[in-house]
Amino acid sequence: MRLFVLAAVAEAISWLALLVGMAVKYGPPGNEIGVQIFGPVHGGLFLAYVGLVLLVARLGRWRWLTVGVALVCAVPPFATLGFERWARRRGLLTVSSTGSVTGAGQPAGADRPLEDAARP
Repeated sequence: MRLFVLAAVAEAISWLALLVGMAVKYGPPGNEIGVQIFGPVHGGLFLAYVGLVLLVARLGRWRWLTVGVALVCAVPPFATLGFERWARRRGLLTVSSTGSVTGAGQPAGADRPLEDAARP
């Protein structure tokens, strides 16, 4: 799903921006503008990622352990990128030709990546 991948990448980038903002805040310039801007941005993207994990997990019938790992990956910087790549390789981010999401334990014979689902 393009939206899930976008959320995973955006959450990781916002983490980087927040880390840079914190370095500027506590470093020599002592300017808080980076944290004031990227703190709420990262918070919103974090919540979007968590919501999409829950949605895609439900539609794909992910196991609870997989859902837990996906949610924990939202905490360390850049871990969402690793989870997204892992989930894609395992076929957890696929949609059938009929438009239904498939996940663990479901056949993936006629599936295509979720990110291609919107294409005709």
